[in-house]
Amino acid sequence: MTFADALLPLLLTTVAGLSTGLGSLIVLIVRNPGRWFTAFMLGMAAGVMVLVSFVELLGGAIAELGFLQASLAFFAAMVGLFLVDVMTPHVFMSERQTTGASRLARTGTMVALGLAIHNFPEGLAVFASALSSLELGLVLTLAIAIHNIPEGIAVAMPIYAATGSRRQAFWVSFYTGLAEPVGALIGALFLLPLLTPQILSYLLAAVGGVMVFISLDELLPAAHKVGDEHPIILGVMVGMIIMTLSLALLR
Repeated sequence: MTFADALLPLLLTTVAGLSTGLGSLIVLIVRNPGRWFTAFMLGMAAGVMVLVSFVELLGGAIAELGFLQASLAFFAAMVGLFLVDVMTPHVFMSERQTTGASRLARTGTMVALGLAIHNFPEGLAVFASALSSLELGLVLTLAIAIHNIPEGIAVAMPIYAATGSRRQAFWVSFYTGLAEPVGALIGALFLLPLLTPQILSYLLAAVGGVMVFISLDELLPAAHKVGDEHPIILGVMVGMIIMTLSLALLR
């Protein structure tokens, strides 16, 4: 494979990844988000995370590894994150001492990290597909670009709600999307010969466990502090529906 062969696949992967930033723009267009909008968007972020985790990440790992092994990786990650949360020195950061804003900022950072890890193999997928067939690469690029827009919302919303900074929310979301071209570049140089489907499936199942934990422990409680249950559950449903439709394009 020459540099010229890899150039267009890398470009397509970059387009797919940077569409995450479009999701953050949807959040930032609203100049003065009220409690209803904030609760709705936090619920939507949770819906995106939960559906991606169970349907795409855990579901794909089960198909590759089997139900028990994939589930063990999923729950091991949840338990590990729970232990980290419990063992964090509460002298410095207890739930009573931590403000709602700082908890939201931490949540946004964790969401960004989880989705960045999730985006990494997507970059490998777009790159490999475009190498084998330009038409397939274009279709997959479009599908993942659409799929990444609500993920951008999931990253930007808690950051914006915590900091009030449109610039910070946008750039964190933007950098999360960069994991896809980075994944493609590293894959092109090193990983494709070494990364087995089994290792990748264990990793993705664990990422799914992390994202479900974040949704249940951080995003939904934060949403309930902001607004009542109706915009939250509506946001969860809308997020799940959008992600279902975007995943359907990947089939």
